Amino acid sequence: MATETVAKPRTSARVGVQKFGTFLSGMIMPNIGAFIAWGLITALFIEKGWIPVPALGGFGTNADGDPNGGIVGPMVTYLLPILIAYTGGRMVYDVRGGVVGAIATMGVIAGTDSPMFIGAMIMGPLGGWTMKKIDAIWDGKIRPGFEMLVNNFSAGIWGAALALGGFYGLSWVVQRFTEGAGAVVEFLVNNGLLPLTSIFIEPAKVLFLNNAINHGVLTPLGIQQSLEQGKSILFLLEANPGPGMGILLAYMFFGRGAARASAPGAAIIHFLGGIHEIYFPYVLMKPILILAAIGGGMTGIATLAITNSGLVAPAAPGSIIAVLAQTARDSYVGVILSVILATAVSFLIASVILRASKNKGEDDLSAATSRMEAMKGKKSSVSSALTGDRAGDRAGAQGGAVLTRPVRTIVFACDAGMGSSAMGASVLRNKIKAAGFPDVKVTNSAIANLNDTYDVVVTHEDLTERAQPRTSSAVHYSVDNFMNSPKYDEIVELVKSSNSEEGTTAAPAEDARPAAAATTPAHGAHAAEPAAAVEGKGVLLRESVILNGTAADRDSAIDEAGKLLLDRGAVDVSYVHAMHEREESVSTYMGSFLAIPHGTNDAKEHINHSAVSIIRYPEGIDWGGKQVKFVVGVAGINNEHLHILSSIAKIFTNKAQVAQLEEATTVDEVLELFGKVNA
Repeated sequence: MATETVAKPRTSARVGVQKFGTFLSGMIMPNIGAFIAWGLITALFIEKGWIPVPALGGFGTNADGDPNGGIVGPMVTYLLPILIAYTGGRMVYDVRGGVVGAIATMGVIAGTDSPMFIGAMIMGPLGGWTMKKIDAIWDGKIRPGFEMLVNNFSAGIWGAALALGGFYGLSWVVQRFTEGAGAVVEFLVNNGLLPLTSIFIEPAKVLFLNNAINHGVLTPLGIQQSLEQGKSILFLLEANPGPGMGILLAYMFFGRGAARASAPGAAIIHFLGGIHEIYFPYVLMKPILILAAIGGGMTGIATLAITNSGLVAPAAPGSIIAVLAQTARDSYVGVILSVILATAVSFLIASVILRASKNKGEDDLSAATSRMEAMKGKKSSVSSALTGDRAGDRAGAQGGAVLTRPVRTIVFACDAGMGSSAMGASVLRNKIKAAGFPDVKVTNSAIANLNDTYDVVVTHEDLTERAQPRTSSAVHYSVDNFMNSPKYDEIVELVKSSNSEEGTTAAPAEDARPAAAATTPAHGAHAAEPAAAVEGKGVLLRESVILNGTAADRDSAIDEAGKLLLDRGAVDVSYVHAMHEREESVSTYMGSFLAIPHGTNDAKEHINHSAVSIIRYPEGIDWGGKQVKFVVGVAGINNEHLHILSSIAKIFTNKAQVAQLEEATTVDEVLELFGKVNA
């Protein structure tokens, strides 16, 4: 299987700024819908809007003579900053971090009269990070039954402390910074120097450094300016689609080969879809074309300054549709002119460059796309428009993904993320370690918890369509069982080939540690322990192992395994019902005569504590057309059950050990076998 790869770029200042910008963008982009809602309400209902409504726009007085509150002011003062803070905190420490970050931001908001977007982008992640560190202090030291009390009060106390700190300290600092940055912008505008910012912004876009500037500085300052003046030129410094459109038009008329053929489609995606990165490979094929982007950007900004035009809110993505939707009532002429003139100037400069050049863009566009993706750090969501489906075929996986980086993270995803995916992760982890790549992280997760940060995603074939939209930049593999799929060998080869250019391939370990000892499960599970230790923790007890099950079919076997969990008080009856529901959606058959029924992701609230039950059916039972002799019932909290699942995965990939299980005459023999695996 041939896979396109590029060497991993060295850590540099550019990469650091890029990561910082990506983090800032991660706080802003999920909340763009709220920004658009605020922008539309502002454009329609403020005093200078299309349909002035005092009660909504917050101007004038009501029947009692009091100022109208409106919803424009509260949205920008409270809603948007708190959404940003919650998102930033959640990025660092899930929901708990988001809640603490939102609490902390309220102090910054109350401490100043200005919208605290920069304050929210500081306090949100800070709240999440500090809460994570505080929780680590007493992790595993809280007595059973007091977890909720400690968790709730620690979050409340620390959130209150951060809110006070923000009120009395950070709000003043951020206010001064905002005023200083605003003064710089005002100086540039008053002296006609604002167009010069294109010298930095346009190259930064191609290098994926623009997010730090756009979302870290321009958006907060633009909102402040919009509140004071009803519009801001800053929203269109980076979002103007004109410069990129001019370059693509030049390729349509004067390019050659694949570049010319793909330019029309790229132009539609860029101009109407607002995905500007679609034109970056065209610049990377001929870097001097950055002059066209700079010239177009400067022209657009100058036009906006001369006509005193701007937008009322951010235009994201940078589509002409989004730009026009956020244009201030008195700025349509100036904004439209800025886009047209920026396109024209960019087109003229790019056309001269292409016509004067011997190389008119007939180079391999896919190579330029790979360079672009390497700088971005992940697959482009629109690269298929340039390279077609050939890349996906070469990758040998579902979804058309092409690796532009070494494989570092692999995730197994299933509905609940605690049973079959854990087993599959353990099996593949062993194979990858044996191949000499112990640093490749193999984890498991529920599909609902996936995000687009993984290199490879493995799912059951019935779940792939659900996982792909959440992990569009990853290579996807569909398997029909998690225990012994031939796809695992393909993934190992992918790991080898993608890492070969870095020279990281090590000789296979002669005596690799067992899977359980090396397990790095998702969501902070601890290192595996011997079976006796697991038994002491109550995950697998002697009374939860039955050597001769009485069930005659699949549903009865699920009931029998669920009853063992019920008898121990590990779950309630609703969880057993969810085990059947899970089985109806996707089979939990693993291969090697093994099935591991467990509940759905939504049923986790019906788990009281982690537990595993094991039932052997010597004669075998029918499991959706497959023969099953071993049924393992699973209920897990905080991934405590993954230790024993790693042992089970190790056993069931070893035919000799499966035979030992089949021949075992006592429960002690079963427990002893698990102990040997973890030794």
